[in-house]
Amino acid sequence: MDGRMINVGFGNSIVASRILAVVNPHSSPMKKLKDEAKRNYRLLDVTEGRRTRSIIILDSNHVVLSSVQPETITQRFVPTSVQQSTPVEELQSL
Repeated sequence: MDGRMINVGFGNSIVASRILAVVNPHSSPMKKLKDEAKRNYRLLDVTEGRRTRSIIILDSNHVVLSSVQPETITQRFVPTSVQQSTPVEELQSL
């Protein structure tokens, strides 16, 4: 089990292996998912009063609201060694 923590904004982190999806909150199904999670006490709001930019769905069926863009959270899954390499370096290593 991967114990890496992914920063979801303002010092809040989630265990990477628990995250099922990171989605944009502006579609109608995601708004319904957020409302349902709130009714069932499964909603975690870590936006600190800022605009919700992503919804994170966990394997425990909890829903996390974050003010960090979905693309940014997704990039945080990539290991540091892969982020720092350039395409030329990748080709040379093959």
